[in-house]
Amino acid sequence: MEAYNESLTHDRKFYAQDINGSIAWARANKNVGILTEEEFKEIARGFGIVEDEWDSDEFQIKPGVDEDIHTANERRLGEVIGQAIAGKLHTGRSRNDQIATDLRLWVRDQLHDIQEHLEHLLQAIISRAEVEIEFIMPGYTHLQRAQPVRWSHWLLSYGFFFAADFKRLKNVMDDLNICPLGSGALSGNVFGVDREAIGRELGFKGLCWNSMNAVSDRDFLLETMSWGSRFMGHVSRIAMDLCIYSSQESGFVKLSDAYSTGSSLMPQKKNPDALELLRGKSGQMHGLLSGFTTTLNSLPSCYNKDMQEGTSSIIATISLLSDSTQILTGVLTTLTVQPAAMRRALEPSMLATELADYLVKKGVPFRETHHISGKVVALAEAQGKGMDELGVAELKAVDKRFGDDVAACFDQEAAVEKRTAKGGTARESVREQIEVLRQLLRTGEMPAWKVSS
Repeated sequence: MEAYNESLTHDRKFYAQDINGSIAWARANKNVGILTEEEFKEIARGFGIVEDEWDSDEFQIKPGVDEDIHTANERRLGEVIGQAIAGKLHTGRSRNDQIATDLRLWVRDQLHDIQEHLEHLLQAIISRAEVEIEFIMPGYTHLQRAQPVRWSHWLLSYGFFFAADFKRLKNVMDDLNICPLGSGALSGNVFGVDREAIGRELGFKGLCWNSMNAVSDRDFLLETMSWGSRFMGHVSRIAMDLCIYSSQESGFVKLSDAYSTGSSLMPQKKNPDALELLRGKSGQMHGLLSGFTTTLNSLPSCYNKDMQEGTSSIIATISLLSDSTQILTGVLTTLTVQPAAMRRALEPSMLATELADYLVKKGVPFRETHHISGKVVALAEAQGKGMDELGVAELKAVDKRFGDDVAACFDQEAAVEKRTAKGGTARESVREQIEVLRQLLRTGEMPAWKVSS
């Protein structure tokens, strides 16, 4: 039962946060007369020694005694400064508000790191999009070649997924940054400690306003996991695209050896292991969210031991998100683009919409031009050649409104450059998108939509 009950295996990661919270708590107790100034200084000094032991991996855990990080730190503090003083530390505090505080502090710290990793990912996308803006490739819908787009435009499509994740992460970090310490086991503190002072010392922006809610709230863990689930969904999608683009059938990109491996049997193969693992890890992230959501479902009010399961879940979540963000950044930074392969994949039939738009500009309704363009595609297929190989006379035979200038429709670069509306794949539109993402990284916000008066 001791092994089943203990949580130190996992919550030892919170040692620094637990010590910081304990020092803030000791200061609050000193300020209301529970501790003297000298006792507080001795507690702070002792915790400095304890933290150094954790930092240097010299902390000696006592199995059967150290159930969790709270009991381990307090037990060792007593050994360092004596129980006469250390025994006063926990006055008015419960492990219920202590673990709630540790969790919020630790997750906050970890999300700051993940935010930095996400910034690096966005910067990698921006850099490639800017440098490789001239590369044109097939754009796909339903995994079918659809219309030509810039490689940069494809990169930025995921850049804006991750930009939305970046903004949502800020909201998650803001929501969790409230202080539960001073709530006790459930009913509050009898000694009148200044909870606002505690919160300020620990860097919180506000308080948990109801003590029963404070010790039982794990929504901030669910919100972190939910954010991670959505983020990893985006990661899995770009990983899937890159698996396809790096295949021999496409050959649009070549992965670095650092993020791929050879086959144990077939020496000619180069497997996209990093991408496949990123894709697979998204399922693990969804499972962590689903599992802890189920754990919290139908719990009675206040603290219950079931909540301890959130510790291993959030640690696994943070590790998965941190590693995945850095791995994806590495993949995108080191891959080699093969623009010639992209060009070879640009089929004339991808310009069928150009023919329809050509006739629209002559006043023909789009639904009619769509049908006419389809007839041209069918004609080219029947003759076993590309649409661009059809003569003007053949096109006029399909519809007499085709003019001698229709051949200009079969220019992939021109087709791309016509998409000049905001968000499109034309060169200047793509550059504008790059600047929007740059502004997000500079200011934390994307440009406001300008509505004409």
